[in-house]
Amino acid sequence: MGGASTAAPLDAIGALYWNPATISALPSEIGFGVGLMLADLETSSSITGLGGGTTSAEPGVVALPSIGFVYREKDSPLTFGLGVHAVAGFKTNYPSSTTNPIFLPQSNAVGVPGGFGRVFTQAAFLQLAPTISYALTEKLSVGFGPTITLGELIIDPLVTSGPDDADGSGAARYPSGRGTRIHWGGGAQLGVYYIRDDFWHFGMSIKTPQWMEDIRHHSEDELGRPRVGKTPFELPMIISIGAAYSGYEHLVLAVDVRYFDYKNADFFGGHGFRPDGSLNGLGMSSILAVAVGGQYSVSDALDVRMGYTFNQNPQRKAEVTSAVGAALFYQHSINAGATRRLSEVVDLNIAYSYYPEATLSGPLTTPGGVVPGSSVTTRESVHLANFGVSVKF
Repeated sequence: MGGASTAAPLDAIGALYWNPATISALPSEIGFGVGLMLADLETSSSITGLGGGTTSAEPGVVALPSIGFVYREKDSPLTFGLGVHAVAGFKTNYPSSTTNPIFLPQSNAVGVPGGFGRVFTQAAFLQLAPTISYALTEKLSVGFGPTITLGELIIDPLVTSGPDDADGSGAARYPSGRGTRIHWGGGAQLGVYYIRDDFWHFGMSIKTPQWMEDIRHHSEDELGRPRVGKTPFELPMIISIGAAYSGYEHLVLAVDVRYFDYKNADFFGGHGFRPDGSLNGLGMSSILAVAVGGQYSVSDALDVRMGYTFNQNPQRKAEVTSAVGAALFYQHSINAGATRRLSEVVDLNIAYSYYPEATLSGPLTTPGGVVPGSSVTTRESVHLANFGVSVKF
């Protein structure tokens, strides 16, 4: 339903992800799911007098796992849950180019034009969310729990560390950022869920920032000597408010409004280059998002769903250079899915989401500032297929 789940708990996975209080409205169940994401990425750049070119990335298919477990003892106000979710990620894979200025090989000689060379980035963050929900009344529940996050961030070249000129050529180059490991962090989430007698449901939740340890990269300078890069990193705070209506026969309608605090999250919010030539961050702004969705029960054995999500663009034109390595500027998603009941306790779930092509254009920026007469345009679209099964017990 496009993520419109803060006041419309349909299954364990969605309820645990968006509002921990809503698991009080679910039966005991366990669900498993996997999303297969394929991004289509392309970047063009040009510099007056140097020419221009277009390069396509090959990120391939990325798997996004999810697990939701909910257990409630009979006649108990307590409901226990555990969510395992892929909560953040992106991937690019651009080859170097001899015609596209932004992907020209890094220069190792004074006066020779150079770009960033090949660009490979990958972020994958998984979150564990043990949760307790307490039904204060038949209509009002509260839920809370810690969130434990683990993830990996690869940035190659490692633009979050300053370039070095260890070989004395007069032209500094960025090191590689592939030598990293899984890093840990944590936070908390809290939610409230209320059902009125007139079929209206309301919910609110907050996820604190996920405070991560600094992302460490073991790299080397131009002479092969060891270097260690450290990148401060946080996942942003998310506040969700939602409403749902179930007064129509066989139909549930829902809407969510969300706030993503990218601006105040390390790595996401900082912008521009530091004096040593290292990238300060992605320069993202905090945004609002709106999700609307509906579920219709065609029969006792089949539910169908549709949803749409709109969010403000968090990435500015001036930050298009960093957006090439972390394309997070999509604004629309169209979603459809269905649940087929195979038995009284087993459900099969499928869904498809499409993020239409989005474009971001601006000047090419380097540690020396904006390159005169330059232009960078990056495009992306995303296909996401989800498959899952849930079992009630």
